[in-house]
Amino acid sequence: MQDILIVSGTRPEIIKLAPLYHALCSLVWTRVRWLHTGQHEEMACQMLNCFAIRPDFVLQREGSTLREFSAGCRRQIDQVLQQHACSLVIVQGDTESAFVGALAAFYHGLPVAHVEAGLRTYNLARPFPEEGLRQMISRLARFHFPPTARSRLALQAEGIADDAVHVTGNTVVDAQHWACHRHGVQRRATGRGHLLVTFHRRESWGDGVFDICNAIADLARQQPELKVLFPVHRNPVVREPVQDLLGGIGNIELCDPLDYVEMQQALADAWLLLTDSGGLQEEAPTFGVPVLVLRDETERPEAVQAGCALLIGPSYEAIVLHVNRLLADPHAHRRMAQVQSPFGDGQACRRIVAVLERQLAPAMPISLAA
Repeated sequence: MQDILIVSGTRPEIIKLAPLYHALCSLVWTRVRWLHTGQHEEMACQMLNCFAIRPDFVLQREGSTLREFSAGCRRQIDQVLQQHACSLVIVQGDTESAFVGALAAFYHGLPVAHVEAGLRTYNLARPFPEEGLRQMISRLARFHFPPTARSRLALQAEGIADDAVHVTGNTVVDAQHWACHRHGVQRRATGRGHLLVTFHRRESWGDGVFDICNAIADLARQQPELKVLFPVHRNPVVREPVQDLLGGIGNIELCDPLDYVEMQQALADAWLLLTDSGGLQEEAPTFGVPVLVLRDETERPEAVQAGCALLIGPSYEAIVLHVNRLLADPHAHRRMAQVQSPFGDGQACRRIVAVLERQLAPAMPISLAA
């Protein structure tokens, strides 16, 4: 019996690790434990409940700064690893919790499996601190599970051994399939659907927030038939200017952040997505929703290269130009909407499990094909 510890902290980590947790729990050779680092408390509880997961370990978040959180999280994960035997630690993505989980496992001499490995901008300032964290996790991991061929090439260019790198697709698509089936998500909108807007990243703060909001306000006033749905991030740096600039415009609906199933429904009913979210860049193509990315750089260029997303930055002029262009040219919109998702087919967890089964349970028969 192999004991596997899954470490999660943020909402996106839970989403992308949940289907892998369920896939591993169904096997006879594993005992899987879930550790939650205590981040995003309310949203994390909603997400864990959505995916029917009860954590085995819940840490206490310590401190108000990233440094304080990191130190407290590391100390508590060390205690868990000292008290509970473990054969493998699984982390996902590029968060502080993922890095601390990988580092703690490394110091305990445990192998690390990195889900969604190989994403890169090679700009340590954008996104910060995520770009530095995911590069450091790659130095510690034994199993690298990049979602796409491009991510694999990045790892190979950094000297990661070929036999440690396994392209799987992105588990976010597995999560969508699981949740849509379980919760009955399907398109309910009639007609064109809404313009869905989200943004929250640090690089959008300040002038970017005002440019984005002013562009949305002018589009809504110029196109009164265009319905805009905007779940507003709780950070006051975003929330206050959004309320000031967009509140009271009749065809703009401002709402609190949506839970996972609500967001999947919002995507299913969307005509177009404006976002700086990495996760939504991956999720929208599953529903055939074109994406305008409100960033100057993205570590998910596959969608741009495939033609279902366009990188436009947090620019007033670019937002107005491209939304109006897609409104005026349904064929251009259709070309973006019909692109097959470059992020996978919903079988990423099946491929990850197959690799781990071959490596960790060599005496067991292989029940899944890569």
